[in-house]
Amino acid sequence: MSLPQQLRGKSDFDQLPDNIPISATIADIEEKKGFIDYFRFVIEVKTKGGSKYLIYRRYREFFNLHQILESRYSPEDPDRPGPNTCVLPTLPGKVFIGNKREIAESRIPELNTYMKRLLSLPTWLLLDDDLRMFFYQTEQDSQQLPRALRRLRPPTRKVKTVKSKTDLFSSPRAEAMSDFCGSSKAELNLKAGDLIFLLQRVNGDWLEGTVNDQTGIFPESFVKIIKPLPESESEGEGEGPTYSCLRCYMLTPSGVQTRDVCVQEDLNIRPTHKELLTRMRDIFAVDDIALNYRDHEGDLVRVLDDEDVLLMIVAGRARAVATVPRPVNQFPWELHVTLASDFSVYNADA
Repeated sequence: MSLPQQLRGKSDFDQLPDNIPISATIADIEEKKGFIDYFRFVIEVKTKGGSKYLIYRRYREFFNLHQILESRYSPEDPDRPGPNTCVLPTLPGKVFIGNKREIAESRIPELNTYMKRLLSLPTWLLLDDDLRMFFYQTEQDSQQLPRALRRLRPPTRKVKTVKSKTDLFSSPRAEAMSDFCGSSKAELNLKAGDLIFLLQRVNGDWLEGTVNDQTGIFPESFVKIIKPLPESESEGEGEGPTYSCLRCYMLTPSGVQTRDVCVQEDLNIRPTHKELLTRMRDIFAVDDIALNYRDHEGDLVRVLDDEDVLLMIVAGRARAVATVPRPVNQFPWELHVTLASDFSVYNADA
């Protein structure tokens, strides 16, 4: 008799709440374009009471859960577990090099096995708060739609086939007036003269469109509008993903570069120090950099870890209240990037 069947035959299992998860299976992977691009797993969870729902989890959330469970329940001697310990299943290890999609795909069978064995452990472990929260459908989970259900409104759309000149001249479109090189997968690469079919307005400065069968966002200042979007889509009510904009600066002895970086993240997101550092290295094509923010006195403060990121966000929100209004989709905090070896920027006037 298998372990899950043994557990289901016990009275203590029958007394568990109906919302306890008893099985979980990865239904798909989805790419998330945030401060760094990553893949998350779409997981179908079934509960003891018979309900089903979807949750969205990254590999690092699996890793964090496993570390917590190991610290609480892993026995010192795996061959002789105590009454409040048990041998946990093996979690697939971290992979630092390789194609992210291929890594995520390869992890699916291993993570399915891990979850199956995890939810087959003694019933008292199923009541662990962190374990239950991992498999709990949060409000954010419930608001997501898996791509399999988005066939009529995919997040990345192909340009419609133009069958006649009438169709061509009826479509919202723009012409690229100069070259534009996107700094992330979310941004289009444009060449002067390109005809872009417009899909929606992202904000006051950015549009989303399709050119050469590629869909992405681009600054309106690089194009000439030939036929504008309908009013509703011009106001950002299109069907595509919403974007948030981060204002960032690169401070060097030769001057300051200003960039607006668009990401598919909510304005309340709290990115990690590693995510921000990786993204800024890509944006400014410099490896040896440091992250900073301005305090209430206008001085630069270096950001060294995730706790400093939180301080930066709190300080940015406080400064935003006292300054001019920002676009509704612009982060209230700003990022100042400097060379890691340049300490001349500190303790200077704003």
